[in-house]
Amino acid sequence: MRDIKEGKARIDDLKPVEIDDLLDRDLVKADKNIMLKSIEGFNICITGAGGSIGSELCKEILKLNPNKLVILERNEPFLYKIESELKNVNQDKVEIISYLGCAANKSLVNNVFKSNNIDIVFHSAAYKHVDIVQRNPVQGILNNISSTLNICYQAKKNELKKVILISTDKAVRPKNVMGASKRLCEMIIQAFSEQELNNDDSSKKHKIIFSKVRFGNVLGSSGSVVPLFKRQLEAGGPITLTHKEVVRYFMTINEAVQLVIQTAALAKGGDLFLLDMGKSVKIYDLAKKMIRLSGLTIKDENNPDGDVEIKITGLRPGEKLYEELLVEKNSESTIHPLIFKAQDQKINSSFLFQKLNELELALLSNNESISLKILSEIIPEWSK
Repeated sequence: MRDIKEGKARIDDLKPVEIDDLLDRDLVKADKNIMLKSIEGFNICITGAGGSIGSELCKEILKLNPNKLVILERNEPFLYKIESELKNVNQDKVEIISYLGCAANKSLVNNVFKSNNIDIVFHSAAYKHVDIVQRNPVQGILNNISSTLNICYQAKKNELKKVILISTDKAVRPKNVMGASKRLCEMIIQAFSEQELNNDDSSKKHKIIFSKVRFGNVLGSSGSVVPLFKRQLEAGGPITLTHKEVVRYFMTINEAVQLVIQTAALAKGGDLFLLDMGKSVKIYDLAKKMIRLSGLTIKDENNPDGDVEIKITGLRPGEKLYEELLVEKNSESTIHPLIFKAQDQKINSSFLFQKLNELELALLSNNESISLKILSEIIPEWSK
């Protein structure tokens, strides 16, 4: 109060930036009936349960009366955090079982699926930070594809009902290693789906539905621009931006997760679901808005006495200026106005699995050049 009286601070300085204020549109309302149809009464498993998307999936699914919620997370502090949060709101209504470990661990995932009689798995475990994966391509690719392959194999072995892959718009004509690895994960899901749909084994109880959901940037998720800009604002600036014309599509975590859950009810096998994220947002405009919402002013040539400067640092390796539009012309509408379904390209499974075997050998021997070469052979639209 003394600082305010002496003019050293303003009441506006105390104003937090609300995520919803950054969207410039109304929040998307979920269809509760579709969500219940996806979850109620089922045994659900979430990989990467401690991450931004995974933890929100856990919280939303817990509200939808699953029979059992099983969470898998390799990061011990993250697992402790989400486990504590879920127990605080659950009050023993739903059985929650947590596992510390990696989704690429074959015996662990087999035990998780088998001992808990899992019906549906949401596979959100992945390395997702573009810059870090770009600098550590071998580990980034290995983690993302080996976990996806393992989830699919163990799902077949234990006859799950559904496998839902959480993907990204960076998988569309990828420019960076992370995007290429996620595109390969999509292709793995597609290959397993085609095998399953073409399998006439009458001894099987049902055909497993493999599908994937692709969406853009999530406001407030770890590694996204909003938490970064918040930290920079709290430090007094500057806000750093790679390029003045960078454009992205955005959703809140809650919106994205609720739409993902709804796709589980719509999935029929081999589906590629696209979430309509509205109009794209220029990151430069987002930065300016966050400065204003914080009660501060922009420092530039027109206002040299402003509070916070926006500093342009240059595009990073593998960073796109514009992300691809998620909903393309050949997309089909669904019963939800913001969920679209696209026809993914057919997969030559024998070629794919042969290349995956070669890729795994190169990755395990830490051969970066061969690994990237094989990845570019599988995904020719990506060039290293």
